[in-house]
Amino acid sequence: MATWMLIAAFGGGILGANVSGVAAFVIVGFIALASGMVGLVSGSLSLSGAAEYYPYLTNGADFMMGNMAFGSYIGPHVAFAGAVAAAAYAANKSKTLDSGMSITTPIFSLNDPIAMLVGGVFGVLGFLILHLYANVLAIPTDNVALTVATSCIISRFVFGKSGLFGKYTPPAGNPNAPRQWIPSGNALANILILGFGVGLMVSAVGIHLMESGVVAVPYVQAFYPPLIFGLAAISLVFAVMGKGVAATHHIALPAALAAVLSGNLVVGVVVGTVNSLLNEIVGKALNEHSDTFIDPPAVVIFSSTFVILAMWG
Repeated sequence: MATWMLIAAFGGGILGANVSGVAAFVIVGFIALASGMVGLVSGSLSLSGAAEYYPYLTNGADFMMGNMAFGSYIGPHVAFAGAVAAAAYAANKSKTLDSGMSITTPIFSLNDPIAMLVGGVFGVLGFLILHLYANVLAIPTDNVALTVATSCIISRFVFGKSGLFGKYTPPAGNPNAPRQWIPSGNALANILILGFGVGLMVSAVGIHLMESGVVAVPYVQAFYPPLIFGLAAISLVFAVMGKGVAATHHIALPAALAAVLSGNLVVGVVVGTVNSLLNEIVGKALNEHSDTFIDPPAVVIFSSTFVILAMWG
């Protein structure tokens, strides 16, 4: 275990609390995009015979991805999860935040130093959990996403009171109304169209890159999915601005991974469409009627990645 990275994780969790969970995630997107692009360039250079003159490119991509985008600096398991825990504490313990579901609020703005420190503590916790999952247990999935989900669940039980699935209260005037677990009507159609469209886009581009011969296939498989993840994460900058955009990283990343590993467009589209629906179901199950936030995309990403790697990894 890298001691310096463990120490850095405390600061990374505080950094996440400072800017908010979603803003920290957007920063991850920029770094993941940059490292993915460097990795793809490395693949194209290797085919042209010029890689021997630019050996730092692949190492640079690995460095940025492993130590920056998914490391102690701003990794989701550190900064995002730390911010989620800080919001849970601020809302339910110190009462400086209206809702523990508010993951776009910079915790620094609340003048709540204990909440900031909670972000640091959960940054360290995220580092340790990821080490357990990835290096000790070697779970064949997206262990960063699995760690984010685990950290969010821990923060709910430590700081919240609603339990894992929340406490459902029927609407006034209709005490027998059942809880809704699955979206319906136009909402369902919107979700399925989004998943189909994003899955189709990332799968078609990924397969094109492999078949074009411009980039070596192993480089596409290694760096194209995190590049796509980065683009999807960056789009959440509009959520920080208060716009009602939908998250798509739980669609884009697994769909891209499934497409480039299987070489099949249909597989990627199916994964994207199914994941879009699963995200809504998980969100309704874990976050409706709850007092802290558990990240549905993280749950969907680690679950689907486990299946994808089992079938085509």
